[in-house]
Amino acid sequence: MPERLQESLGVTARPQSPTEWHSFVELLRHRATTQPERTAYLFLKERSAEDDNFSRISYASLDQQARAIAATLQAAGVSAGDKVLLLHQPGADFVTAFFGCLYAGAVAVTTYLGHRGRLRQGLPKIVDLMKDAESKFVLTSADAATIFTTAWAEVIGGDEPRVIASDDVSPEMADAWRPAAIHRDTVTLLQYTSGSTSRPRGVMITHGNLLHNSSLIARGFESEPSSVGISWLPPYHDMGLIGGILQPVFAGFPVTIISPFAFLQQPYCWLQTISKVRATITGGPNFAYELCLRKVTPEQRATLDLSSWKIAFNGAEPIHPGTLERFSAAFADCGFNPKAFYPCYGLAEATLIVAGGKALSGPKVVHLDRKELEQDTAVPAPENSKDAKPVVGCGQAFSDQKVVIVDPETRYACPDKRVGEVWVSGPSVSSGYWNRPEETLKTFCAYRADTNEGPFLRTGDLGFFNQGELFVTGRIKDIVIINGRNLYPHDLEISAQASHPGLQSGSGAIFSVEYDGQERLVVAQEVQREALRTEPQQMVAAIRQAIVRDFDVQAYAVALLKPGQVPKTSSGKIRRALCKSALMSHSLETVHLHPAPENSFWRKDGAACD
Repeated sequence: MPERLQESLGVTARPQSPTEWHSFVELLRHRATTQPERTAYLFLKERSAEDDNFSRISYASLDQQARAIAATLQAAGVSAGDKVLLLHQPGADFVTAFFGCLYAGAVAVTTYLGHRGRLRQGLPKIVDLMKDAESKFVLTSADAATIFTTAWAEVIGGDEPRVIASDDVSPEMADAWRPAAIHRDTVTLLQYTSGSTSRPRGVMITHGNLLHNSSLIARGFESEPSSVGISWLPPYHDMGLIGGILQPVFAGFPVTIISPFAFLQQPYCWLQTISKVRATITGGPNFAYELCLRKVTPEQRATLDLSSWKIAFNGAEPIHPGTLERFSAAFADCGFNPKAFYPCYGLAEATLIVAGGKALSGPKVVHLDRKELEQDTAVPAPENSKDAKPVVGCGQAFSDQKVVIVDPETRYACPDKRVGEVWVSGPSVSSGYWNRPEETLKTFCAYRADTNEGPFLRTGDLGFFNQGELFVTGRIKDIVIINGRNLYPHDLEISAQASHPGLQSGSGAIFSVEYDGQERLVVAQEVQREALRTEPQQMVAAIRQAIVRDFDVQAYAVALLKPGQVPKTSSGKIRRALCKSALMSHSLETVHLHPAPENSFWRKDGAACD
């Protein structure tokens, strides 16, 4: 690492480890007092990790700006417990605004701002979110504030929320800050779910939840003050916010923040920054590693040194063993250690992490008999068998949380190697959804029928234990049942997308539709822009042949879609239920339909989705 950058990061500092903090406010104030000049965050200003392309904020500066923003909120009438919507691009303004909310005792509500030029189109969703959260205050940047207030007057009308520009706040306001009464049970964040299977709901997260989950992450990652982090993850989701922004402050190590837009446009900048700052902890969902494989050129790989990378976490979506193998092989000459891969499992309702392995132990992969798995039993199969399905383990449950596999119908615990629903209890689990008592009761208040033990969080995820290792196999609501077989859509989607080079990876949805008294398998798949002139019947044939070959099931219908048509959450998860509804109601732009459009299957006008 260049001496100037190493000095800026202060990686040799060894501050006191946090123990029983009451809040993240107390924790940050401690860091600002005991190690004021230590780097909290570096921000990559452009898509290149050159020495002069970073801006820095120390613990002292972060504390001062957070106090100033908190005082400004208090002067504007924000009281403890009030909901404040944060509308910022990823970066320093978001970080200081978030901590400013915490210092004011307010409840932060984070959401995706998107491109400022499209704020008008996204305003109705923002309004719905504010109504659900009962938020009357918006904290944003000065330029977005002008666009927001103008769009509100033109599109929404009526009473406007109080809009405050956090980057206009003078640091001198810090002295006017009045500490709020905050404790571990104080709700500090409404963490809205990504809405992959339902409408977004605000998960109530307390300081205690954040501190406990941060301690689990620190334990699993073996993070310490000498660690160095990088995060390109969107800060308005759990992995980016808790893992990328709060965890480094908790453990006391510096983190470099990269815009997720910069990463998506040029994933090389992520790997280049790892090389530059000698990062030890960074990662993302499975698609991030696939993106690097597709877009990082051999010439760019030749410039990389990834030997410092100790924790390459992978979570938030299905983890594909092939991705891990290909990434390890492609970046072996860059010094990447395959054992750095750290598969993990978590969800917003449990703050973030639920299970994870031991640092540098490498991923655990089992090969299972696919037909037995369709009957909810995990039976080993030879690795070279055509019926073998590789599944990556997500580590173990942490000692002070309980994770059990439960039959979702009988509510009896499942034995090892039996697939059931993942249930979780412990200090990281939220108390429920904001203003949703019925949904809270259903999701957060489950009790086992065999022992009456509870309450548990019902995750909606399917999985099994094998010798203490948690393996997650899919989501209950996404399971496709054909002829009594439980088929996992993401497995089918991978097979379909690999069948033809003109199909877009990661942009397809598979589901079932009832037609003529039977459940029929339907494939909705995007075509790459450069392949739009390819003969569509070839793609349809390739998809149907691959699914028959790999799963012995017929794809009754195939819809080839134009790019960007498959609905996804803002974190990139496929919204299969919405895709099904949109396709069957003819609201997606198609390239080709099989069977032909005049077939009665396509003329049900959405009735198939009832």
